[in-house]
This record gives sequence, structure tokens and C-alpha cells, in this order.
Amino acid sequence: MKPVTFLVRAALVRAAPIGLAAALSACAVGPDYAAPRPSALAVPESFAAAQPAPANEAELAQWWQSFGDPVLADLVVRALAANPNVDVAGARLRQARAATDVSESGFFPTLGLSGSGARSETLRGGGSIIDPSTGAVLSRGGGGGRNSFRGGVDAAYEVDLFGGIRRGVEASRADQGAALANLHAAQLSVASDTALNYIAARSAQTRLAIARSNLANQQETVEIVGWRVQAGLVSSLDLEQARALRAQTAASIPALETNYATAVNRLSILLGSAPGSVNALIDPVRPIPLAPDRVSTGLPAELLSRRPDLVSAERSLAAATARIGVATAQLYPALRLTGSILGSGASLGAVDDSVIGNLVGSISAPIFQGGALRAQIESARGGADVALGTYRATVLTALEDVENALTSNVNARRRETELALAEEASRNAAIYARSQYRAGLIDFQQLLDSERSLLSSQDGRATARADRASATVQLYRALGGGWQAAPEPQTVARGID
Repeated sequence: MKPVTFLVRAALVRAAPIGLAAALSACAVGPDYAAPRPSALAVPESFAAAQPAPANEAELAQWWQSFGDPVLADLVVRALAANPNVDVAGARLRQARAATDVSESGFFPTLGLSGSGARSETLRGGGSIIDPSTGAVLSRGGGGGRNSFRGGVDAAYEVDLFGGIRRGVEASRADQGAALANLHAAQLSVASDTALNYIAARSAQTRLAIARSNLANQQETVEIVGWRVQAGLVSSLDLEQARALRAQTAASIPALETNYATAVNRLSILLGSAPGSVNALIDPVRPIPLAPDRVSTGLPAELLSRRPDLVSAERSLAAATARIGVATAQLYPALRLTGSILGSGASLGAVDDSVIGNLVGSISAPIFQGGALRAQIESARGGADVALGTYRATVLTALEDVENALTSNVNARRRETELALAEEASRNAAIYARSQYRAGLIDFQQLLDSERSLLSSQDGRATARADRASATVQLYRALGGGWQAAPEPQTVARGID
């Protein structure tokens, strides 16, 4: 190991001043990035549909706990740990980290080892033995032979005079930040989609129970009308109208069953499992869960650091800005240093008996490229403008999402309150109508209208309750909550087994 150790040590001693020279001489061309201020992005000081209040970050991080439904909480936690889209986003983050490592390697010199060995023998006569690697005469006369060994270390380093490498590293690190934000966006989406599909499943269950209960009442009405027709008290028109209403109610049940199956199957997929895997957990009927009415929204400017899509857009802008410097650096000269150390000897232990070293510096500069380099700079500037416009549009969309969710949440709560009153009144009206119809005090059309109104109000209230719960989930999603408590997927650190 002595020859190799000596050569590597010698190479490092010669390469050490290179890094110092680079640190002293490098300057970075291109614009220095600064994130746009909230005022430049048209971010208001407060939301129009909510009173200014500090956000409850702990509540936002695990907002599904506020619904008080252990099944919902369990499903969200399982989805965050096993969803395939989250695994994909984790693998992309790993790729971005590796790309950053590759770009950062440009700060350091490259070293390489080489070695060779040869033996020369006199096969016939008394000719001379020549070393094939050096051409030297090793021996004259007959017989015998000789060994020769060579080893070397090569080093190369590009001095980052104008910051092209540095800007490339800035771009790679910003891309890595965007990849991390995209992972958080995937986790946020999985949490909210799981909750929305869970609410849809519970809504379908509730509406199915309402439809089946009304179907039983309407079947009873058909029987009562049938008896009255047989008794000659009413015409067959009443019976046909009763049968028609019953059939319409029965026809709504298959559609609700499809809605239920669709929501439950989607929950299975979100959990990274085959359809049907969560049926046993969802089939027991539970009410549609509701979260507290008041959600702490915080300030609009807080969205810039909390919402993953905004962080990703901002990091993409930073990367695009850095790439202007990468393109600009191509206009300037490049300094490349190369060096080698070569040792030779008659044995492995004597490779360092004869050592030759050299250090070469070369400078290259573009003279005429047909406008290609200028065009690349302009393209990079255009990319930065695109990224800035995308960031601004994403910010405005985020603000719109929050305002719409706040409005929807308030109006869904108001709608459910009114429909609860309507349901109570319709139930009482249906009870009165049945008793009065049996007594012959009202005609069948009034009874029919009361039963139709009861089904509509009950179904409407269930739908409004689901809308209210969904609006709360959408609000949490718009505020950027849900990814903070998610576990890091295994694909961030290693590949999928």
C-alpha cells in the first residue's frame, strides 16, 4: 500500500491550493435571487371572509382529529403511510437530492488512479531486453528477464471563476426544495381526498337509510290505497300515483349504492390496497362527521410558507433565476487545471523510486458561437419570467381557494340549519297527512305531496350536512394543513423493495 498512499498524498498536497484559489477568485454572474414580497404578489393583510386571527398550527397539522371520528382519523393516518402517490413523490425527492449532490461535486477536484505492470524476457539469442513501456534497455546478453511497474494519480479541477458552478448548485438546491414541497403537496392531497371520500361514503349511507325508510312508508301507503280502492272509496288513480312514487324512491337506491361503493373503493386505493379492503371498516353505519364551526385561518401571508404548491412555485422561481447565471457564465473564460504524478520502479514497493509530476493550466473562452450563448441567456430569462408569472398566479389561486372555502363553509352551515327545520316540518306534515287521509279528510294528492316533501327534505338535509363537512375539509386543504404530521415515505431514503 506504500506506493498508492504516497501518490494519493502527493496529489492531494498539490490539489489543495486549487480550492483556496477558487474560493478567493470566484464571483457569480447573473442576478442574486430574492423571494418576492407578499405585497408584490397582491397578498392582502387579511381574508375578506374571516376575521384576522392567528392560525392554530397544531390543529392544521392534524385537522382530521377535529372531526371526532376515530375511523376517519385511522384512515387518514394509514393513507399518509401507504399511498403510492406519496411514495412516488418521495422517490422524486430522492432523485432531486442526488442531482444536488452531482452539482455540488463540481466544487471539488476529480482524482483518478492508474497502474500497470510488465515483465520482459529474452526468448532466444543474446539480444537486448527492452522495457516495452519506456523503451529502455533493461539487459543485454542471453537469458533472464526483468519486471517493471508504474503507478500514477491524475487530478483535474475547473476553477469557478464566474460562478457558473455555484449558480448550478443554487438551481439544484432550489429544485430539491420544490421536490420536497411537491411531496408535501401529495401528502396534503391524500389526507383531504381520504376525508372527502369518507364523508361521501357516510353521506351515501345516510341517504340510503333515508330512502329505504321512505320506501317502507310508501309501500305501506300503496297497501292502504289498495284497500281503499277495493272498498270503492277512491279511484285507481290514487293507487297508480302511490305506486309511481314508490317506484321512483326505489329507483334512487341503486344510484346511492353505486355512490357508496365508489367512495369506499376510492378509500381502498388511497390506502394503497385493492378495492374492498376497507369495506369491513366502513360498512357499519356511522353519522356524517362534523368539525367545529370555527377554523383559525391565520393571515394570508402565512400561506406562502404553509401551502406546498406555493412553496414549490417559489422554489421553481429561485431555480429559474439561478439558471440565468449558469447561462451567463458561458460567456466568460473557463480555467481548468490538470495535474498528474507518475511513479515507476522495478517492484511494487519501489514505484516511488522515480516520480514525475506535472501541473497544467488551460484557459478557454468563446469567441464566436453564432449568438447561441446570448440566446441561452435570453431563454433563461424567459424561463424566470414564466416562473414568476406562475408563482403569482398560484398565489392568487390559493387566496381564491381560501375565500371560496370560507364562504362555502358558512353557507353550508346556514343551509343545513334551514333544512333541519324543513325536515322537522315535513315529518310532522307527513304524519298528519296519513292520519287525515285514512280518515278521509284530505285527498290522496295532498298525502302524496307530503311524502314527496318528506323524502326531499330528509335527503336535502343529509346532503347539506355532507356539504358542510366537505367544505371544512376543503378549507383545511386551502389553508395548507395536513402534511406537517405526515411520516416521511421510505422511498425518500431508499428504493421500493
